[in-house]
Formats: sequence, C-alpha cells, structure tokens
Amino acid sequence: MKKLSLSALLLIALSSQAADWPTFRGADRKDISTETGLLKKWPANGPKQLWLNQDAGLGYAGYSIVAGTLYTMGARDAVEYVIAVDVATGKEKWAAEAGALLTNGWGDGPRSTPTVDGDKVYALGGKGTLVCLSVADGKEVWRASLTELGGKVPGWGYCESPLVDGNLVIATPGGPQGTLAAFDKTTGKLVWQSPEWTDPAQYASIIAADHNGARQLIQLTMQSVAGVNAADGKLLWKTEFPGKTAVIPTPIFQDGQVFVAAGYGVGCKSVKIGPENSVEELYSSTDMVNHHGGVVLVDGHLYGFSDKAGWSCLDFKTGALKWADKSLGKGAIHAADGMLYLLEEKTGTVVLIEANPKGWQEHGRFTLQPQTTQRNPKGMIWTHPVVSGGKLFLRDQELIFAFDVSGR
Repeated sequence: MKKLSLSALLLIALSSQAADWPTFRGADRKDISTETGLLKKWPANGPKQLWLNQDAGLGYAGYSIVAGTLYTMGARDAVEYVIAVDVATGKEKWAAEAGALLTNGWGDGPRSTPTVDGDKVYALGGKGTLVCLSVADGKEVWRASLTELGGKVPGWGYCESPLVDGNLVIATPGGPQGTLAAFDKTTGKLVWQSPEWTDPAQYASIIAADHNGARQLIQLTMQSVAGVNAADGKLLWKTEFPGKTAVIPTPIFQDGQVFVAAGYGVGCKSVKIGPENSVEELYSSTDMVNHHGGVVLVDGHLYGFSDKAGWSCLDFKTGALKWADKSLGKGAIHAADGMLYLLEEKTGTVVLIEANPKGWQEHGRFTLQPQTTQRNPKGMIWTHPVVSGGKLFLRDQELIFAFDVSGR
C-alpha cells in the first residue's frame, strides 16, 4: 500500500473535523454545516436511506455526531438515557442513564441534544439533571441538578442543550439564584451563577460570542435577552423581549448584532450591542414568528418558518421581508452547502431548497417512512435535521434515519 502524502493526510483530517457536529446547531450554534460537495438535487424518491435505528427511545432529543459516533437521548420505560450509535451502521454502542423520566402532555422523554467535548459528553435530562459521561463507554464522571440551584422545571421540561465553552459547561437553571450557571467541565463543581439576572428558564440554548473585549454568553428567556460575562456570570447587557407561553429559538449573533424570535404571535427583534455594551434596537416585527423550528443566517439573510406567513426570508441587518412561501407546512430548518433542509412537522415531508433571498427554489422532496406509532397524539416530528459526514440525519421518536446526501 502506498503511503499517503502529508497534504493528503491533512486533507483527510480536515474533512473528518469538518464533518463533526458536537452540539445542538453545531460547534458555533449557527446551524450551518461546513460540508461541501453535497447533492444539489434529490432523486424523485429522495436521497438513499443508509440505515434506520428503531430503538433510540422516546422524546424529541437531537443528535451530536463526532468521530463516527452519534450521541442522542431517549426514554426507555421510566428512565431517560444518553445513547451512542455507530454512524456507519446505525447500531447502538452504549446507553447510560441520565435521569428520571419527564412526563408531558405533548410526549414524554428528553428534549435536549448532548454536547461532545473531547473524551466527554454532557447531557441535560428533562427534569434538569446534567450528566457528564465518557464518550468511550458512557461511564458517569459527574452529575448536577439545575433544580438544586433554584431552578424550576419549565412546563415542557428542560429543553436546552448544554454549552461547553473553555473549561466551563453552562446551562440555564433559571430562578432567583441566577438565570445561568457555569460548572467546571472536569469536576462538575459550580463555578458561578448569574447573580444580576434571575429570569426563570425557558427553552432556548445559550450561544457564546467574543464582543467588546469579553467572552459573552447570550441567552433568551420569557422576559428578556441578555449577555453575561463567561468569566464570572456578571451581567453585561439586557433588553426586554416579552414572550408568550413559550420562548424557544436559539439567539443569533453576528458583528455585534443579536437576533431573537419567538412563536405565539410574538415575532422577532434585533439589537446592536454597541460600545460599553450599550443596546440599540434595530427592528422588531412579526415577519418571523418562529415557534421552535429555528432560524438560520446565511449570507446576510435569515431563513425560517413564520407562523404568520410560512417559510420566510428576512434581511438580517434591516429586518426587511424578502419573501414568504407556503409550499411546505410548519417545521424545522438546517443549512448546508448553500442549501436549506426543511422538515415539515405534521407529515414528515423533507424538502431541499436553495438559500436564496430571491425566492423559494425547490430541488427535491420526500416523506419520512416509516413513522413511529408511539408518538403522543399531540406530538409531531420536532427533532431538527442535521447534515454531517455526508449524511442527513432525521428522527421521529425512537426512529433515527441516515440518508446519503454526499453527492459522491
């Protein structure tokens, strides 16, 4: 066998690294895969299905994919588990207990995506138990409780995905002791809790950004969107964003501008974080009433489903509506290689369109089959799509699918 050149080995290493998806919405939480060379048009019946795992447990948890292993969560009987699956075959590698079962009228089980960092995986159960496990075998390293930090389990359970930033694992217990809490990722010891920000927890996941000379942690609640200093949890800025019923989408940050959205008629808001962390509102509207399917920012434009007008595109800087289309019903979004992967929550229809501010340009669709018979009647297909390693991953409760979208 011929030896590979150094450049070839480097290329392989970079390709492998680019394929990883270590947490909810990816390493930078922008929900944009860095992969290229993917299919730009799907066959009539959709891309080729590679495998189907039928025992991932119940719940709406997403997945992280790192070094050939997919990590997710699922409920089996009365226990929530972190589950590791071989990406090549779809076979389970291990399962480890995460916490007691969250019960809910829209479906029991976990909602959070595990976060992988080095040889550890961090996962948050629906009732607020945060666990650190070994990626090799699921052996427990430590666990902590968000409710012991003054947090109250939100109505639909703890849904956020933990953020690993430097030596910290950050989560949102909410409540009078502090909205955010940071743990030492090695020991699980509490490092700080945000003393000046005490909103109850909602369902969004934290993002991190370097701005105004500090590492900022930005989170959204029912009352506000705010940034705290990652070093000590001190409040840097805050602006009102009154929600209704539930506030879910992950904030978006770029060039000092923050965008947030919510459903239930609330809409969206964007602010500029200026010198000394002053806050200037740029716009607010109901042109992006995004419930929980997420919003992505691609080349200066926001894309997502709006309860008001259907799938919509907005100019990020100004908030101007570029287009809206109802060719597909409400659902979740993911971006990769200049394309958008849309998943309709009611039917399991998956559509590929261009990330194009000029309008809806469709390049294929198919419907997920089979679909679970165990889903709560009130529940739908809510787990967000992800592209990693040339594969499109989709989930409907205990069923996890992998499709080949590699273009090879």
